[in-house]
Amino acid sequence: MTSQDQEVIEAIKSFVLKEFLPGEDPSALETTTPLITTGILDSIATLKLVVFLEERFGIELESHEAGVEHLNTIADMVTLVASKRTGTA
Repeated sequence: MTSQDQEVIEAIKSFVLKEFLPGEDPSALETTTPLITTGILDSIATLKLVVFLEERFGIELESHEAGVEHLNTIADMVTLVASKRTGTA
């Protein structure tokens, strides 16, 4: 994992904790914690997350990328952001 990946993880984790899990123990949110399939993120929360990712990381997500396959875990999001930054998405 690169330092850039670690920065992406920290930014996403901070956003998810602040917006969707206020008061939760930050150590309980792992990079592999399912967010959509467990109901932590509903459709409106997922849209907020997409806007955050696009604005924070200067990327543009396609509609097919705004689902469980790419956004269910922080690890999935890091992979998506990295692929967008390198143009391999």
